[in-house]
Amino acid sequence: MRNAFVVCAVMASLALGCASSAPASVLEQTQRYDETIALPEPDLDGSATLEETLVRRRSQREFAPDELSLDTIGQLLWAAQGITDDEGHRTAPSAGALYPLELYALTDSTLMHYLPAEHRVEQRTDTTTLPQLRAAAFDQQFVSAAPAVLLITGVLGRTQAEYGAVAAELMNREAGHAAQNVLLQATALDLAAVPVGGFDPPALARLLALPPGEEVLYLLPVGLR
Repeated sequence: MRNAFVVCAVMASLALGCASSAPASVLEQTQRYDETIALPEPDLDGSATLEETLVRRRSQREFAPDELSLDTIGQLLWAAQGITDDEGHRTAPSAGALYPLELYALTDSTLMHYLPAEHRVEQRTDTTTLPQLRAAAFDQQFVSAAPAVLLITGVLGRTQAEYGAVAAELMNREAGHAAQNVLLQATALDLAAVPVGGFDPPALARLLALPPGEEVLYLLPVGLR
């Protein structure tokens, strides 16, 4: 099994090749996003109970082709890392409240980077990355078939300064907390969603033009049922 996984990783890397890099026009910019927009306020009074949502949650890999609204994307982003009090605490727990996670939403036309403190996104036009996710995720077709993919990334240095050798483990646990929030929120909104942990992190970092020191931890394809 391990050998097969390694072979898949190598094949994925070869398939991406030079095409795995973000456009040079993005890589060469100091400011990598064209605009910042406010998201609609999150809904804090949903109709589904937590117990109903837990019972209904399932990993689903088939999605309707319809685009998700900005309201829906904003609600999913908030569920993962939204601010929940005046002290800046978020929907997912974080060791030492250091918050190493970053959150992105990718569609067939746009890459959005979530700014929790303002419940806004900075975004840029991107029509090429979503189709390439399939190769970076070891040819899992459903990844690129979803109308939106949330990506959880981490900046290890934020946690490492305080927690040293255990920082990576703490950051990965935090990514799991945030991912489960997204999955439960998607279920409450009657969306299909699935967590994906099989992918090539360096290839995805190049695709997204992530800053140095930031790595992809989780993919969450989401769409209408």
